Amino acid sequence: MPEFSRLALAISDSEKAQAVADEYRALNCWVPMEDAEAVVVVGGDGFMLQTLHAMLDSGRILPVYGINLGTVGFLMNRPRIIDKLLTRVAKSNPHTIAPLTMEATTRDGTRYEYCAINEVSLLRETRQTAKLRITVNDKVRIDELVCDGVLVSTPAGSTAYNLSANGPILPLDSNLLALTPISPFRPRRWRGAILPDRYSVALTVKEPEKRPVSVVADQKEVRDIEHVTIRVTQDNHLTLLFDPGHSLDERIVAEQFLV
Repeated sequence: MPEFSRLALAISDSEKAQAVADEYRALNCWVPMEDAEAVVVVGGDGFMLQTLHAMLDSGRILPVYGINLGTVGFLMNRPRIIDKLLTRVAKSNPHTIAPLTMEATTRDGTRYEYCAINEVSLLRETRQTAKLRITVNDKVRIDELVCDGVLVSTPAGSTAYNLSANGPILPLDSNLLALTPISPFRPRRWRGAILPDRYSVALTVKEPEKRPVSVVADQKEVRDIEHVTIRVTQDNHLTLLFDPGHSLDERIVAEQFLV
């Protein structure tokens, strides 16, 4: 179990989180993020992703214990008695997740690189369907997918947008990625693929002038793209802290029995 003597506190500016912010601030002598050994995040999944991305951008990555005061809270722990927080953090179990690296090139040749913890998704920008070429490990697998879009999801993100698009739920320790089409028109029967996470996926937009496509890496969007490459980040892995019995593994299993 982790032992942290210096904890930082990050609280969402949502109304629900701010209503209890003073109670959390009074619990401990919190330190600035740059001096901390771990971070307590109070809010929802969106704020958790925002905090994790800020750490990835800064290059200083710390274990994170989340408290759900949002809607779903898939990446968070349940909100319980506030006074027990420090004990819960001390008894928490770590789980490591590997984000994706997305490299995108736009029609004008500009290049962007972002990380994604949940998924990278390509989406049509207009009423015209997108036409995409799918290449896996330098081999063309589908020359032309006509669709609303396609996404590549990590196991941690497999119960989010990927599940809504009828993609598979992936166990966290599976070392797999989900490649899932969004409203595929042709080939109509293709329902996606499950890939080893050591594979890279390249997506090329066909007819980008007539059928413009954007790409979104979690919360960051790039429009009018021509080409995207997606692979698992080999460094900068993230550590989430969960209460015993409430890890992401259990949540992924439980999600498959919801009716």
